[in-house]
Amino acid sequence: MRYNLSMARQSLWLWLILGSTFSLVSRAQDAPTYQTPPKVLADLVTVPPTPTVRMSAKGDMMLIFEQASVPTIAELSQPELKLAGLRLNPANSGPSRMPYITGLKLKKLTDKDEKAITGLPATPQISYVQWSPDETKIAFANSTDSQIDFYIADVATATAKKVGSLALNATLGIPYRWVSDSKSLIVKTISPTRGTAPEVSRVPSSPTTQENVGGKRGQAPTYQDLLKNPSDERQFAYYTNAQVVRMSLDGVATNIGQPGIILSAEPSPDGQYVMIETVHTPFSYLVPVRRFPLKTEVYAIAGSLVKTLNDGPLQESVAYSRDGVPTGPRDYNWRSDTPASVYYTVAQDNGDPKVKADIRDKVFLLDAPFSAQPKEIYAAQFRFEGFDWGNETMALATERWWQNRKTITKTVNPGNWQTAVLFDRSYEDRYTNPGQPDTKQNKYGREVLNLLPNDEILMLNIQGASPQGDRPFVSLLNLKTKQTKELWRSAAPYFERPIAVLDAAKQIILTTQETPDESPNYFVRNLKARVAPVQATFFPHPYPQLKGIQKQQLRYKRTDGVELTATLYLPVGYKKEQGPLPTFLWAYPAEFKSKEAASQVSGSPYQFNRISFWGAAAFVTMGYAILDNASIPIIGEGDKEPNDTYIEQLVSSAKAAIDEGVRLGVVDSSRVGVGGHSYGAFMTANLLTHSKLFKGGIARSGAYNRTLTPFGFQNEQRSYWQAPEVYNKMSPFMNADKMKTPLLLVHGEADNNTGTFPIQSERYYNALKGFGATTRLVFLPYESHHYDAKESLLHMLWEMNGWLDKYVKNPAAAGQANKAGKVGGGK
Repeated sequence: MRYNLSMARQSLWLWLILGSTFSLVSRAQDAPTYQTPPKVLADLVTVPPTPTVRMSAKGDMMLIFEQASVPTIAELSQPELKLAGLRLNPANSGPSRMPYITGLKLKKLTDKDEKAITGLPATPQISYVQWSPDETKIAFANSTDSQIDFYIADVATATAKKVGSLALNATLGIPYRWVSDSKSLIVKTISPTRGTAPEVSRVPSSPTTQENVGGKRGQAPTYQDLLKNPSDERQFAYYTNAQVVRMSLDGVATNIGQPGIILSAEPSPDGQYVMIETVHTPFSYLVPVRRFPLKTEVYAIAGSLVKTLNDGPLQESVAYSRDGVPTGPRDYNWRSDTPASVYYTVAQDNGDPKVKADIRDKVFLLDAPFSAQPKEIYAAQFRFEGFDWGNETMALATERWWQNRKTITKTVNPGNWQTAVLFDRSYEDRYTNPGQPDTKQNKYGREVLNLLPNDEILMLNIQGASPQGDRPFVSLLNLKTKQTKELWRSAAPYFERPIAVLDAAKQIILTTQETPDESPNYFVRNLKARVAPVQATFFPHPYPQLKGIQKQQLRYKRTDGVELTATLYLPVGYKKEQGPLPTFLWAYPAEFKSKEAASQVSGSPYQFNRISFWGAAAFVTMGYAILDNASIPIIGEGDKEPNDTYIEQLVSSAKAAIDEGVRLGVVDSSRVGVGGHSYGAFMTANLLTHSKLFKGGIARSGAYNRTLTPFGFQNEQRSYWQAPEVYNKMSPFMNADKMKTPLLLVHGEADNNTGTFPIQSERYYNALKGFGATTRLVFLPYESHHYDAKESLLHMLWEMNGWLDKYVKNPAAAGQANKAGKVGGGK
């Protein structure tokens, strides 16, 4: 009996092992692989990116960037550290996710020929490209598997070479800046004394604790990738540790200061000083690195310490508001029009917008040699945004206040610091946006206002919002009289943007010009001569096979009278006589404080049909009518908050878009799907929950339970405890029992966006499944908030296409397919 029992137990154990193994093998074999959508969609992912251009300050030379195609999932799966709000590549001390440049070309504006820069690495991964102040050299970084190298290219010969042997440290941003002499740079390098990386501790030495001493308020957003334990702290301190050096063009390096966690290292305009910002302990498990204690110091270019400007504390209790800022001095910068002057800002309301104050910010100035007391130079009614420096008598200052959507621009005389209001407007009002002032490079290689005689300046508006749609323009503004004269505006049948001023006195500008079937190219336009512009680049159409897609700008109203817009795409060769089409609506809600601003027209029918794989427009190739960028304004006028009537305004806006498409005879109201990304995903889930307008929806990387973002979300400024009914009503998770429409959920497994943790989709899917909703959850490995890998993007399109085909294009067959157990996919 004992023998038989033993044998039985062995048999059972063997069966469990073999059975379990067989089950695992079987499931692994049956597991789905990355899928590919129809070729017309797949080609949008694999098409080579159109090159981009950066002009020289003199306006005579173009630097053309050849861009890398989307990375593979193998590239994305390389080791990555998530520390203090950063994502780092531990192999080379740089960012782990970065689009690279694969080739550099130079082109004189007056020539047709391009000259490729030689001497590049065999497999270039170029970033941080910078012209030298005298524009005879170009600096760039090249990332390898083990370090980030520093290169200099000579413009005259179009040749590049690696400079020095020191590795750059780019974990905290741009790793170098040119000195004004164009003969040296201030560089953040990996210190030779950094040693070996600390081992990740798998066995904790103690619990991880946090304590709020004294009960101080600290309402932080739900940041991601934060430090979690002492092991994380050691990893963070090691990989961000850098040594600032002054490096000559032959690679000779001179240390400036001591190694540390260098946030920034900026030379003064005259090149005699370097301002270094260093992060130090105590670190935080609640906020990212830019809220850690920060010391700001000025060093002589030779390396000695001149002045400690500030040593700020940990900022865990910044008021959680668009208008909230840290207490104490902040935002130290060099004044760009003088040799060596530092200015900074100090909040007068403890950084809390709820505190009543006539003056919110004051700005102070300290000139070299930094031994005198700082001088107050500006008092801001709202939050100080910054200066546009010009010369000894003219600068522009900008203030902004989220609560009332106001922006103020003032002229400032640096001779006596007298001010005068130039613009006082709502930044929601796009029609009154004057554009950006033209700048030029001064003798220090810094951008300053390009002032013409009589204090006139060219203003460039690259959007040009107007009641007729977007029409970019250039105007001439007198900064003293405030009089404006429009010099030129984009006109049909083109959409043309002003990119740069090549000669302000002669009014010669660089633009990009496009039509629905002609991709953007660069043109030189003479505003005085009023002759046809001269084409400077000849980039081909990225996907000529898609020429002929029809586009129309729609204007319509919702029931409360608010005017809305959307871009309608229709398939090549489609005619209304063929009948209405299945439709896909794509949108992203926006909050407004006035109906007038919400009603303003956006977009242009003359823009290039950029059929990206990212949004909805790609599915026009699959026979859908597309209602793209449909206006979904959420308005709260006066003391009212927009989100108090979020659901009602959301549904009303979507219905208005569909009704307009039906009126035109192109939208089949019985076959409409809706989709969106991030806040658009949140919108999608709410539309499916609270309306019967749609047959199916696609929500990517959204947040669905707003109690998980309790101190505000998107532009909601109230906490959960101040408005629990709003949080609950707006949360699709709280209303999962009402969902009756099929919903596809897609999310990056490594989402790093504030608030959109992957658990948002995971728990929402479980809730929907619990109530028997038709739903599907797709997690994309290694992807963050936006998806990068070729395999991920192709699979995303396959999932979307299959979902739309099944539930929107062929809704009658969806029920039978569900009964048969078929899910997802694409044809």
